[in-house]
Amino acid sequence: MWDDRNFLSEQKFIMQGLVVKNTGSWYTVRTDEGEIIDCKIKGNFRIKDIRSTNPIAVGDRVKLTLSTDGTAMIHEICTRKNYIVRRSSNLSKYSQILAANLDLVALVITVNYPETSTVFIDRFLATAEAYQVPACLVINKTDRYSDDESAFAAALKNLYETIGYPVFLVSAITGDSVPELKEYLSHKTTLLSGNSGVGKSTLINMLAPNSDVRTNEISEYHNKGMHTTTFSEMFLLDDEGFIIDTPGIKGFGTIDMQGNEVGHFFREIFRISKECHFNNCTHTHEPGCAVLDAVEKHLISQSRYQSYLSIMEDCKSGKYR
Repeated sequence: MWDDRNFLSEQKFIMQGLVVKNTGSWYTVRTDEGEIIDCKIKGNFRIKDIRSTNPIAVGDRVKLTLSTDGTAMIHEICTRKNYIVRRSSNLSKYSQILAANLDLVALVITVNYPETSTVFIDRFLATAEAYQVPACLVINKTDRYSDDESAFAAALKNLYETIGYPVFLVSAITGDSVPELKEYLSHKTTLLSGNSGVGKSTLINMLAPNSDVRTNEISEYHNKGMHTTTFSEMFLLDDEGFIIDTPGIKGFGTIDMQGNEVGHFFREIFRISKECHFNNCTHTHEPGCAVLDAVEKHLISQSRYQSYLSIMEDCKSGKYR
């Protein structure tokens, strides 16, 4: 029985709920009353100051109106705790909101089958830092690696753990170390992201057996993944935890970063930059640059520094503006 306060003269009910799926055309909302409702969004979301291809994301709490004819319309986004975005692959001046109201982002990577580049990893982590979302790395497919590949995976784990990011070496096929990862994700709302083909869907099926996410093989010829997930969706991990699955992404374009703040999003660069001679040091050529000295002495990894330079170049050229 609905309270009269929720009943409008236009014969509509006002409800609140959580967005649990985004297909691009429809948003599925789980209401506070436990109903699952497919909704459209009001067109004015598109003309407000939201430079995004999807102004509403999985994880958003929203207000919606449900008409007596069964149609539902989202008309308001509740205040977000946080969100994480990437540059839209098709519209360089627009962002794509991957998810909202997160406790954690977990980037699933592979050192082969297919290979995840360190530039991709670092761009993702820098964006997580920029939007103040805690992050961890999950190195999957350990069951497939040669001795050299296993050694490289261990080196990546050491590098990023030294910086301060938790890293898990797992196999979604054998289940190796998956229980430890699930324990870490417990009671959190976590976005799982990564390149196509890294085994994200298989991993989600291990973590949340009731999710039944469709999986696919990678292209052995190109050693690249094929898109399996075509929309974003939230799955129940445990009594208080959720996993948000998103389509695999090939590249990670940063957005809304100023050149003078990029170093803030690389933890080790930011820490060492306090010792630079100039307050406005770009860490590219200046005398007395503590960051350049640290790179020379291998206190900052060359791969991380090159990732920093790549984002700086994007800012300089206005590539994503």
